[in-house]
Amino acid sequence: MVFSSSRRHWISAVRLAISLFGLPLTASSPGARPAVLCSSHHLNRTSTHIKPICGGYYTSGIGTMSSPACPHVKSRCPQYPESTIKRFTVPEDKVDWDEKWPQYSPVSHTAPVVLNKPIWADPDIGSFSPNFNAVDGLVDRSSFEGQYKVENGKPLNPRGRTGLTGRGLLGRWGPNHAADPIVTRWKVDASGAKIHHSASKKPILQFVSIKRRDCGEWAIPGGMVDPGEQVSLTLQREFSEEALNSLSLKQSEKEDIHKRIQRLFGSAGFQVYKGYVDDPRNTDNAWMETVAVNFHDEAGNSVSELPLQAGDDAGQVQWVDVDSSFSLYASHSHFLELVARERKAHW
Repeated sequence: MVFSSSRRHWISAVRLAISLFGLPLTASSPGARPAVLCSSHHLNRTSTHIKPICGGYYTSGIGTMSSPACPHVKSRCPQYPESTIKRFTVPEDKVDWDEKWPQYSPVSHTAPVVLNKPIWADPDIGSFSPNFNAVDGLVDRSSFEGQYKVENGKPLNPRGRTGLTGRGLLGRWGPNHAADPIVTRWKVDASGAKIHHSASKKPILQFVSIKRRDCGEWAIPGGMVDPGEQVSLTLQREFSEEALNSLSLKQSEKEDIHKRIQRLFGSAGFQVYKGYVDDPRNTDNAWMETVAVNFHDEAGNSVSELPLQAGDDAGQVQWVDVDSSFSLYASHSHFLELVARERKAHW
């Protein structure tokens, strides 16, 4: 994504204003900015448990959530997104790097948009030597998965083979960090009473969903963490830009959005997930990681009252019922399942 000078200055001003009231999150990490994703908050509970999920973690006041199987399926999708490139087929029993496989011959691919050296992308390996598994200047190249291997100067995907080397559409070698704000509210009737699902008898949650321009799939409105940026700021910025089209609004409208975002994001968030994302853009040498945080408008009087408007990389935006039958991009369905369980809502 290329910003005009005026737009860049406006964004910097907004980020500065928001950062003055930002949440105390320190999991800062950089990444590619052009494609919307698909991403710590404290849960207001007296007892909080941290449970592992496939190397990632979610925070919950419920101690009975089970850990799902570790997915690495979309990262091996036959055709790489936004290209005609076919991945080298990797069967399930050959995913692990420890599994000897002399015949492995992955396809090399880095998208032209990345090779054009935009500000959000690394140079090619050989022209620079990044400090992997550590903070490298403002770029955090550490992984939520722990230490990852580096072979021939290039990092190896901690979840295993993908059938494709290079960076694909991702800007950073190694982990590309993002943040996913999951904004929810209760589905209510005309009188304001919660609507319960006929089968589960549980109240129905709704969440803000965007339709991605790049692949046409519905997703949580998130995006990449800029170098040196706090995750709390990324969450607010991405939701405002993607779901409320804040970049094109009048100043008075921006101020109203800012107040409502601050009210919601400043008090009601809990971390749902932090770790690797099974994303179709992943390669052997570059992969997505995220911090997903749920912000719940319990009373329905903050963000719920704002008119949703698609902006930036979003094609459409709307409130959608949280339901297991609704197909979503990457690992986003899994994130919503965790939110539904935490809120004791229908799934």
